[in-house]
Amino acid sequence: MTFCAIQSPPVRRYTGEVKIDGYAGMDSLATAVARAIQLPSAKGFAVTEIHPTAVVSPLARLGADVQIGPFCVIEAGVEIGDRCRLESFVTIKTGSKIGCDNKICDHAVIGGGAQHIRAPENPGTIVVGDRNQIREFVTIHRALHAGEQTIVGNDCLLMVQAHIGHDSIIGNNVIITNNALVAGHVVIEDRAYVSGAVAIHQFCRVGRNAMVGGQAHVVQDVPPFVTVDGCSSLVVGLNLVGLKRNGFDSESIRELKNAYRILYRSNLTNGEALEKIRMDFAGKPAEHFHTFLAPSKRGFIQARSRGRQRPLHEEPVKLRVLPGEHPESSENVRQAG
Repeated sequence: MTFCAIQSPPVRRYTGEVKIDGYAGMDSLATAVARAIQLPSAKGFAVTEIHPTAVVSPLARLGADVQIGPFCVIEAGVEIGDRCRLESFVTIKTGSKIGCDNKICDHAVIGGGAQHIRAPENPGTIVVGDRNQIREFVTIHRALHAGEQTIVGNDCLLMVQAHIGHDSIIGNNVIITNNALVAGHVVIEDRAYVSGAVAIHQFCRVGRNAMVGGQAHVVQDVPPFVTVDGCSSLVVGLNLVGLKRNGFDSESIRELKNAYRILYRSNLTNGEALEKIRMDFAGKPAEHFHTFLAPSKRGFIQARSRGRQRPLHEEPVKLRVLPGEHPESSENVRQAG
C-alpha cells in the first residue's frame, strides 16, 4: 500500500479553492464539482479525486486512486489506503487507519470516541482492513485507552446503522446487518453472521461460522458453528446453511454434529463435555468448540429445550374449527373466529 501525503498548503493543489485554517475549502458553490488531482507516489502519480466540498486535513495520508465524495471530513493523522471510495458526508476521525479497496457509504463515522463516562482525552485507535463494505450511518468507535485498538478485519459487510463499540475485534468475512449493536470489548470471529437488531453485551464473544438470529439479545458467548434463535436468544442447532456455504464437507459437519451432541445433549458438565471434545476431535474443526469455549469468562449460551418451541409467555394459537369444516380454508377460518 503506497501512501501520498497531502502537503500544506493544500490550496496549491486545487484550482479555485482557498485555504481555511489549514484545510482545503471551496471558494464558491458553483465550483462544487469533483476534480482529479495528482499527488506524488512511489510509482509516479496517483490520481485521487477529492470533491471540493470535502474537508481534508493536510496531515491526512491518502493512498493511490482514492475517491472522497461531497462534504466528507478527513481529520489529521488519518490514513486511507489505495482505491478506497468514500461517498458523501463520511467522517473519518483522528486515530483511524483504513486499508485498501474499502467502500464507505453516506454518513458513516469511523473513529468516534468511546461512549464511556470516563473516556480519556487521549484514546486509542481504530484499524480497518481491506475490501470492506461499510454502509450508510455505520459508526465504529476508537479504543478507549491509548495503545489499544478497535479492529475490523478484511472482507466484512457492515450494513446500515450497525454500531461497533470501542475495543471490539471483528474478524474476516463477518456480516453484521442493519441496526445491530455491538458493545465494547466484543470479539466476533471469522465468517460469523449477526442479523438485524441484535444487541451484543460488552465483553461477549461470537464464535466463527455462527449465526445470531434477528433481535436476539446476546449476554453470553455464542459458541462457534451454531445458530442462535432471535426470539428465544438460545442455541437451536448448528448453522448448517452457513457451514455448507463456507466449504465444510460432510465428514466435518458430521463431526460437528457429534461434538454438538456432546456439548448440549449429554449428561456431562460443561467442563467434562469440552474436555471430551478436545480429546475426540483433536486437530479437526470440531476441536474449536473447546478452543473457543474453555477460556470463556461469561459462560456460553445454552440450547433451547426440545420441548420449548416458543417463549414461555407466548401461548400457541388454537383455531376453533366448526364441525365438518376444513381449517385449511381461509373462509372457514374466518367463520371459526
